[in-house]
Amino acid sequence: MVEWWRDAVIYQIYPRSFQDSNGDGIGDLQGITQRLGHVADLGADAIWLSPIFTSPMKDMGYDVSDYTDIDPLFGTLADFDALVARAHDLGLKVIIDQVISHTSDKHPWFEESRRDRTNPKADWYVWSDPRPDGTPPNNWPSVFGGPAWEWEPRRRQYYLHNFLIEQPDLNFHHKPVQDALLETMRFWLDRGVDGFRLDTVNYYFHDRKLRNNPPNPDHTGPETYGFQHHTRSKNRPQNIGFLKRLRKLTDRYDGRMMVGEVGDGGETAIRIMAEYTEGDDRLHMCYSFEMLSPDFSAGHFRRTIGGVQQGAPDGHSCWSFSNHDVPRHLTRWAKHAADPQILARQAAAMLMSFPGTICLYQGEELGQTETELVYAELTDPPALRFWPEVKGRDGCRTPMVWDADLPQAGFSSARPWLPVKPPQAARAVAGQQADNDSVLAAYRGLIAFRKATPPLRWGPAEFLDLPEPLLGFRRSHDGETVTCVFNLSPVARQVGLKGKTALLGPSLATLSDRTLDLPANGHAWLQGSPTLRG
Repeated sequence: MVEWWRDAVIYQIYPRSFQDSNGDGIGDLQGITQRLGHVADLGADAIWLSPIFTSPMKDMGYDVSDYTDIDPLFGTLADFDALVARAHDLGLKVIIDQVISHTSDKHPWFEESRRDRTNPKADWYVWSDPRPDGTPPNNWPSVFGGPAWEWEPRRRQYYLHNFLIEQPDLNFHHKPVQDALLETMRFWLDRGVDGFRLDTVNYYFHDRKLRNNPPNPDHTGPETYGFQHHTRSKNRPQNIGFLKRLRKLTDRYDGRMMVGEVGDGGETAIRIMAEYTEGDDRLHMCYSFEMLSPDFSAGHFRRTIGGVQQGAPDGHSCWSFSNHDVPRHLTRWAKHAADPQILARQAAAMLMSFPGTICLYQGEELGQTETELVYAELTDPPALRFWPEVKGRDGCRTPMVWDADLPQAGFSSARPWLPVKPPQAARAVAGQQADNDSVLAAYRGLIAFRKATPPLRWGPAEFLDLPEPLLGFRRSHDGETVTCVFNLSPVARQVGLKGKTALLGPSLATLSDRTLDLPANGHAWLQGSPTLRG
């Protein structure tokens, strides 16, 4: 079986913000198809599309009301087929989001389920009677604030929603629900998609007894969700059985892949990633939010990668620094660099050196930063509710910038759904296209370097004992070794070395007989296994 995904570079596209082809200010499938050449030229192996299904858009498509059709905002099924055909012509695989832990409250399944307690879909969602005083059945909170339970007067029961009130959770304990979801996924496999990104994959099952979650005494953040250890509302052992059913389905198709989003961090995330990717009958790979955090230290990256290698030795991981849910990494890590564009190159160099599959988020190849928005410009529910303590996700979702000399930087001929602002427009593709010193050129060069260097594609990471802020590891494959070194600070560092070596690829460092000199946010690939001393 072809396992193209094991060393792939996957490019995430947020469809609302990639390219508008019809002048309504919202990106669409025809626009994505027009711009696929950019992704292919970058050297990526696949695209991942955030949700494009029919939706009321309460959570920008993560509230699905029809799993087997395209929302008119984005186009038609014919447009989707044309996109897949064009991607395949360019050598790009196509991965689509699957948001199956919950639906929209406008989905026909839920509209039927909420009518009464005896209809054919009555058990398709998680319903519970109130406690004697009328309050919800337990203490589970919603990720987006408030309790995870909403009252339905027709049934005189509460329904579970781990996210928005408009996103009721499906009841995975009910086998007909699993069967129906598998059929919707079969629909897209038959249509030629190459894989699925599984949203909130550890949320599928809940504790059938609806027992309270225990408290988390270590929580100090501004949101309420972190006040609990969510051992009952998610991360349930029954998930494994459903993942095996998913794998049986995808294995009927050649070369398909599934990557799961684990909505957890720390040791819990590592344990779940290990469980969900163990053997060859579950998910192909997982990712967590560990590298999507503000943490930027050698210890953090070493613990994250090393923890997965040790905790999930036969599993497979997927790493990214940015996506549609978190502030862009150049903004999160700005204090660790004197020059954000040098940091952009270093971040790309690190990603291309990490073991596993790599995911890039649209615009990061331009050195894009978070867009500063005012309250009147927001669309994201958590930000609208908890502003200004919670900034929300709109700042990383603003439109892709193609040409600063065109209206809306080439994204649309109309006012876009989120604004294009001058700091972002300044990073447009056209302005970097012919510049060999641009961040875009660096990404192209680094992806090509990774593909041409077998240890960076397939070798495990062996970490070196170097002091902060130096991150070092070796990767070996088929008798070839590459030593990777990164200076994670805005101050130049010198590393002593012993042994014969040479700089490889696009290193940002200088090498003498006894020292490796790393400038601020410098990086180096060394041939072989020299001894390094920080």
